[in-house]
Amino acid sequence: MSRPRRRSTKPTGPDFWGHNSSIIDEPAPRVRPSPQPDAVVRSLGAPPLPGHETAAEHYFAVVYGKAVGLAGALAAAGGLLEPAPEDEEHQVN
Repeated sequence: MSRPRRRSTKPTGPDFWGHNSSIIDEPAPRVRPSPQPDAVVRSLGAPPLPGHETAAEHYFAVVYGKAVGLAGALAAAGGLLEPAPEDEEHQVN
């Protein structure tokens, strides 16, 4: 006894990754890394970790700083990094 063959159906429209050149008509905007990557988290107040607030704030700052650094490296690799204004180039924080 043989099984009936199923018809293959092809998806319609652009493929999964969106390789539709008519959609991409503008270049991606340039980005500049944030000078204070943990500003939003700090604005929420101290973490609700009794006795560990200071350490948690420090670790949050480190993690967000690392994320901004990696995002900046990816933007630079893709040619999307906006150059820093001249007045900020020589500042040391």
